[in-house]
Amino acid sequence: MLLAFDIGNTETTVGLFAGDRLDAHWRWHSTPQRTPDEWASVLTAQLTQSGHSTQEIRASIVASVAPQVAESLCEGVELATSRKPVRVDGRSKLPIVLDVEEPLTVGADRIVNTLAAVLLFKQDTIVVDFGTATTFDCITIEGGRGAGRFIGGVIMPGLRTASDELVRRTAKLPATELLPPTHAIGRRTEDCIRVGVLWGTADAVDGLVRRIKAEWPSKTQPLVVATGGLATLVAPLCKEIGSVHADLTLVGLRIAAAALGLRW
Repeated sequence: MLLAFDIGNTETTVGLFAGDRLDAHWRWHSTPQRTPDEWASVLTAQLTQSGHSTQEIRASIVASVAPQVAESLCEGVELATSRKPVRVDGRSKLPIVLDVEEPLTVGADRIVNTLAAVLLFKQDTIVVDFGTATTFDCITIEGGRGAGRFIGGVIMPGLRTASDELVRRTAKLPATELLPPTHAIGRRTEDCIRVGVLWGTADAVDGLVRRIKAEWPSKTQPLVVATGGLATLVAPLCKEIGSVHADLTLVGLRIAAAALGLRW
């Protein structure tokens, strides 16, 4: 079996693949203070609860935007499974082109999102990934060859990041559960925050997607796909998002593992 890790600044998403099938997945806090032994213990316990064991793991692959967490977690995975994880970055030999000015600075999550979009959708795509940051990955498909090209995108503060910062930096605004608002004019403080954070994010996403489409390098109308931990919360509020693929990044990691010659 294959373990895939998408290590974000706030959460780490873990996928367990049996062949091409996503057999199980979990979300962990990306805790920098956790030691390799602790990561190994968490992984072993999670596998056991899912009816699996560390002996079933034949390979593992990691995409990370949090280097400190990645170092400790990778050591923990190797302790638990005796398999050294392979890391994806801008130097990885993958069947996509990073057509930007500084390809080595492109986040690993954006690389595997591009890979997944190319294989699954086979058309020009904008991937909107709702995490600690909200990223827009712009992907084109070249002619009949189906080759994928990452041409850049946008990074904006994530929904929960903006919400937490708003509460942290104000004296009287309360922490608020992020539920979809029903009216634009909030009559309670919590409702005002929900409108500002959720509809504010949705309208920002729609506006940015329209600007991106206006600059698209071809006459092809790109597909707009949402992914990430908060996608199911925000995407229904957006007019420009066509569909949600919650596990897109994990699928991209599985595709990357195959492209890099891993066997599981």
